[in-house]
Amino acid sequence: MATLNESPLPARRKAGVRPVRRHSLKTDMTPMVDLGFLLISFFIFTTQMSKPVVTNLNMPHDGPPITLGMSNALTMLLGDDHSMYYYEGEMKAALSEGKIIRSNFDVSHGIGQVMRDKQQGLERINKEGEGKEGMMVLIKPMKGANYDDVMKVLDEILINEVKKYALIKPEAEEIAFVDQKTQ
Repeated sequence: MATLNESPLPARRKAGVRPVRRHSLKTDMTPMVDLGFLLISFFIFTTQMSKPVVTNLNMPHDGPPITLGMSNALTMLLGDDHSMYYYEGEMKAALSEGKIIRSNFDVSHGIGQVMRDKQQGLERINKEGEGKEGMMVLIKPMKGANYDDVMKVLDEILINEVKKYALIKPEAEEIAFVDQKTQ
């Protein structure tokens, strides 16, 4: 560990004065370095590497359709070339009123803002009901939609804490609408 070395002073002596002995201290750091490496090795081997987070996606079962309050529905149509349209409620009503709106995947001005606006609207309407918890997002990717676009929508769903969402096949009129808009 630590050793104490004594070094003699030059031979100048005065009468009645004892020479002061100076000790130089030499500390051996080898055991401390060994202990440091042992601790680092221990923590590296015992810590768990971060596991990738997986998004839970519950797919609807085949069978009769589930009824949904149309005021709670927000449908997203994902087309090719990163195009996206959304509407609230039923397709026929939104189509007749011209309320199928093109959007993008931007967090602050795109689909993220649309989700937050819908949640705030449901909170105002249903103060005693489910409120934003009743919101249902229906994701309908077309044939040309890519995986990255679907994952961006699912990320926005998780960020905005939407409890109910489904990834379902688009209907024929929705496919026709998106094909018409993209040509």
